[in-house]
Parts: sequence; structure tokens; C-alpha cells
Amino acid sequence: MRRLIAVSGGVDSVVLLDSVVRHGQDEIAVAHFDHGIRAESAADARFVAGLARRYKVPYVTRREELGATASEDTARQRRYQFLFDAAARWGGRVTTAHHQDDVIETIALNLQRGTRWRGLAVMGDQRIERPLLEWTKHDIYDYALRHRLEWVEDATNQSDAYLRNQLRRQLQAKLTDEQRAILGQLWRQQWQLHRAIDRETLRLSPRLSSRYFWTHIPIEPACELLHREVQRLTGVSLLSAQLDRLLIAIKTGRAGTVWQPAGGVRVKLSVESVTIKRVTR
Repeated sequence: MRRLIAVSGGVDSVVLLDSVVRHGQDEIAVAHFDHGIRAESAADARFVAGLARRYKVPYVTRREELGATASEDTARQRRYQFLFDAAARWGGRVTTAHHQDDVIETIALNLQRGTRWRGLAVMGDQRIERPLLEWTKHDIYDYALRHRLEWVEDATNQSDAYLRNQLRRQLQAKLTDEQRAILGQLWRQQWQLHRAIDRETLRLSPRLSSRYFWTHIPIEPACELLHREVQRLTGVSLLSAQLDRLLIAIKTGRAGTVWQPAGGVRVKLSVESVTIKRVTR
């Protein structure tokens, strides 16, 4: 198997790289994305390049000048675009160092943003391999210390400018090990439900262009189907309020009107049909 290992230089990705190399079963390359957000980010890129040389694996990198005011979401989107592009060129699968604590943080963040039950079914992009999802942060530090690994610390992880950092500190202070285990079990159950709903959505897909269909099903299943259909056709994940407004438009909007519930999504209504398209600037 070919893996493109996303390495930031932090302890999580350094442990991932070392553990994959030690298993020796995969052909790997190291990928590093420099957002250009921090002054010291160039030094991080040099550190990761040194890791690639030490492990004797190919190295690919990109630097962008996003600037200190770039949002966390923008930085994440640009990083993944780079990783998917690099993986496609190299012929491997993107592999990241997300772990159990990341799952819990993302659940909390998504629920705060209003993503319904789907906020529990995180880390499920099938294009990405995540071998450390069963590891805790403690497990990662333990591995790094046992194997005498070196890493760099990202100063932005301590900044209150990012909501994720605020949530991380709250969760570390409040969640017990038992509660973390329960959340992990709930996350796995939600992913089983997520896959079942995706299968049903695909089965119903030929009927989802009909306004008659949307006006004759209950609101809750309609919202679930609409969320998945918009995501399937545009790649955009609508929030609860956006879904509610779009469903009302589909049920009651005039023929010939066009609705844009979010950036990148356009929905055109006729008397009988609903056409959902992705739009780019």
C-alpha cells in the first residue's frame, strides 16, 4: 500500500511517521503544508524535510502565504487540497495522525456549530487513512518518549483565537476516562448509522429531483436526505438552519427561482423538479 503521510512536525504526526516506518509494510512519502501563518513555520518545514531524509522517504511540500488572520477552516481546506493533489500525483492514500482526542474535540465543535447527529459521525472521509484513531494523546506522548523522538510545538495550539483550542482545554479539564470511552463507543455507532443512511440515500437518489417527493415526506427524514444529497452533489455540508431554510424553499418556492443556501451551492426550482449544482467563483 502507498501512503502519503501528512507531517506537520508536531508530536502526533512524528509518532505516526515513525510507527508506519517501523512496521515496514507500506511504501510511504512525507507531505508537509506550510500555511505561512506563523513566522516560525519555515523552520517547521525544514524540520520535516530533515525527518524525511532521516527515514529515507520522498518528501513533498507547499508553502502558501495565508497570513496571520487566516481562519482555521481556510487553513484546513487549503491543507487538504494540497494533500489530495499530492496523493493523486504520487498514487497513494492520504494518511493523517488524527487520534481519539481529535475525534472528541471535533464532535464538541460540530455540535456547538449545530450539525445535528452528524456532528458525532466525524473523521469518516474514506479518502483519508487514520491509523491512530484508537490512540489517546497520552498514548502518543508515551510512544514518543519511549522511542526518543523529537518534534516541534505549534504555538497556535495555545492560542485562544481558535475555538478548537478553547474546547480542548475545557474537555481536558472536565471529561473523565470513562466519559471518553462512552463518546468513542457512541462515535462508532453513529458511523454505522451514517453508512446506513448513505446507502438509503443512494437508493432513493433517482427520486430526489422531484419536488413532489420532497413535499410528501416528513421534515426530519427530508432534512437528512437533503443534507446528504447536497453533500453528494456539491461537497458542501449544510448546517441545520441552512437545511431548514432550503427545505422550506423546495416545498413552497416559486418555479423559476434560484436559491443559494451556502457558498458553492445553487438550487434551481421548476414546477416539478429540484436541481442542485455546485458553483464556483
